[in-house]
Amino acid sequence: MWNDKKIFICIPTYNEAENIENLIKEIFGLGIENLKVIVIDDNSPDKTGEIADKLAENYSIKVIHRKGKLGLGSAYIAGFKYALKNQADLIFEMDADFSHNPKDIPRFLEEIKNGNEVVLGSRKIEQGEIKDWNLWRHFCSNGAMLFSRILLRLKTKDVTTGFRCYKREALESLNLDNIKSNGYAFQEEMIYLCEKKDFKIKEIPITFIDRKYGKSKLAFKDIIEFFIKIVRLKISR
Repeated sequence: MWNDKKIFICIPTYNEAENIENLIKEIFGLGIENLKVIVIDDNSPDKTGEIADKLAENYSIKVIHRKGKLGLGSAYIAGFKYALKNQADLIFEMDADFSHNPKDIPRFLEEIKNGNEVVLGSRKIEQGEIKDWNLWRHFCSNGAMLFSRILLRLKTKDVTTGFRCYKREALESLNLDNIKSNGYAFQEEMIYLCEKKDFKIKEIPITFIDRKYGKSKLAFKDIIEFFIKIVRLKISR
């Protein structure tokens, strides 16, 4: 089924030196043909980008080096554009810190084969779960999801998930240059646009495990920015 399909996985990184090598090895250990990983690194002080460059000598990896922390949304957009330009058929996005289990990737592919256009790894449906979060993380995540689902009238249960697979045609139909959100609201905006286009969206249960190495990039200012962006998205759309 996938022998003739090009599959790209976009992974933004900032200070993921402790994770990136093991993640890359596990992804390519799945044995999926025609697979390419795009690492979008924001000039990590811990040399994540340099590690990715070294890995690219032995694996099918494209490393996009950026000048600094330019935002999650713009990192994914850069990855999406590269994938589309290079004839990707399926484009994944996932975290670099093993919060998303690479072994779930074949399950996404199976749902695409079943006719879905966007597949989401969901923590908020039956059998989906989050491990090792404190109450503050749960509160912030649930509050953000409830706020955006109500304000934007979203049907999707887990609108903040960063483990996704898009068919090429889905991303091509969106004007990526018009995406307004650059931080964590980027995920909600993408779901909002996909639902407006009536794409066939499928949520599959995943177990989200908090990172073992490195530090979370979520700061209080990101939470404030998120709520502002969602309100602006509602007004502008």
